[in-house]
Amino acid sequence: MQQLLALYTSLTGAEPQTTEVITGSGSNRQYVRFTSAEGKSLIGVIGTSIEENRAFIYLARHFEEKGLPVPHVLTVSDDESRYVQQDLGTRSLFDALRAAREAGGRYGERERELLRRTIALLPRLQVLGGQGLDYSVCYPQPEMDETNVMFDLNYFKYCFLKATGVDFHELRLENDFRQLAKDLLSSSSQGVPTFLYRDFQARNVMLDAADNPYFIDFQGGRRGPIYYDLASFLWQASARYPKELREELIGVYRENLKEIRADLDFNPSAFQSFILFRLLQVLGAYGFRGYFERKKHFIDSIPPALENLRELLQQKGSCPYPELRKVLKKIIDSDSPPALPVREGAITFEDESLLLSRHSAPSLTGRAGGESAESSLLVRIFSFSYKRGIPEDTSGNGGGYVFDCRSTHNPGRYEPYKKLTGLDAPVIKFLEDDGEILTFLDSVYRLADAHVERYLQRGFTDLMFSFGCTGGQHRSVYCAQHLAEHLHKKYGISIDLTHREQHIHTVLPAQ
Repeated sequence: MQQLLALYTSLTGAEPQTTEVITGSGSNRQYVRFTSAEGKSLIGVIGTSIEENRAFIYLARHFEEKGLPVPHVLTVSDDESRYVQQDLGTRSLFDALRAAREAGGRYGERERELLRRTIALLPRLQVLGGQGLDYSVCYPQPEMDETNVMFDLNYFKYCFLKATGVDFHELRLENDFRQLAKDLLSSSSQGVPTFLYRDFQARNVMLDAADNPYFIDFQGGRRGPIYYDLASFLWQASARYPKELREELIGVYRENLKEIRADLDFNPSAFQSFILFRLLQVLGAYGFRGYFERKKHFIDSIPPALENLRELLQQKGSCPYPELRKVLKKIIDSDSPPALPVREGAITFEDESLLLSRHSAPSLTGRAGGESAESSLLVRIFSFSYKRGIPEDTSGNGGGYVFDCRSTHNPGRYEPYKKLTGLDAPVIKFLEDDGEILTFLDSVYRLADAHVERYLQRGFTDLMFSFGCTGGQHRSVYCAQHLAEHLHKKYGISIDLTHREQHIHTVLPAQ
């Protein structure tokens, strides 16, 4: 945080009047809003992946040169771990559509106009943004490929079909998946190198005071067919877009695509294939979050997702894959949606769009019955203040280990450290020079290592460690941060780290 503050100060010539940590991100980046004495604000970003930072910065600057609405990056640290960008405000398209969404999909003219503006810009981002773009910079890969597609299709198979007991012929379904992957990847943009946003959703569209859309969080984009983003946006089950609104927005997209590139034809058949693919992704995500994570909300979301699937299958040629079509008809023709049994779960993301956009999730192809491989272990680590109580265990597994850091020397007793945290260099130096915290952590490391190794051997998926101190600011933050880094470096497993009192949440993905 101190280094990010120094970067901001170097840029503006003054320290900020206020500093606000922005919570709610589903990524491993930390966002901070700095506001000057004059009331002008900028966003500071700390990213743990240099390659991901580099991709975002390059793409933002490239898109801005093309006249596309993205945040302006003002300055970047020498090591590319931190940067400062334009503040686009606090209102997203997702927020603006909340009332219509919660009303069951009753979108008024104002909401429809926001959607039309957003969809009209998508082909510009894909086509103009793709012109002259160096795709080798894209993170984590330059292009959509068969590995991406098969991951999501097997995700559907193991997290939904096998989880719900739907009968199918494994080899025939695998052959259908291979053909679907081939069809999707052959849906090229007639040789035009188009940009695939990959995470095009209402949460990633910010609105200014005049309701003009701006795109954010496109660092996971890559080269790929234009149809994926449109299908992903319009067939998100929780959005509950009426059929006629979808058709209107598809028309807006096609009109703007033609205006930008008249020779780039929109292929309805190829688009149908991506709608099918998107619906399978969604069901896989709902199965995972209902079956493994016991989230009732996602079980309740299955019926509208199945309704979207039923609507698609009524269209001729929408699923020319015999075994897959037979399986899907079994699902939608049943009297009630498949009931998801409850099992132990792991890995949490903001919603299915975030879940589907992250291919660091564990491979699920190695075991039957939807059981995840050993690498699916998620370790959740918290720092907290005893004054506010021990963190709640949302997994239902009992809460894991709780370590009391109050026996060690407290830097919070001294004036120079009172406004700092265990993430700041002066506090870290104080604790390490004193040495008590290092002796404390040595014992924690030995216990945690033994437990993680045993959990990996047994295929368990969830483990929780919590560190408490008086204020949840110095000692507990230091310990939680260092255990997270230790386990991630040693075992390469997924770490979900929360400094509760600082409202800082970080995900260290499995390596």
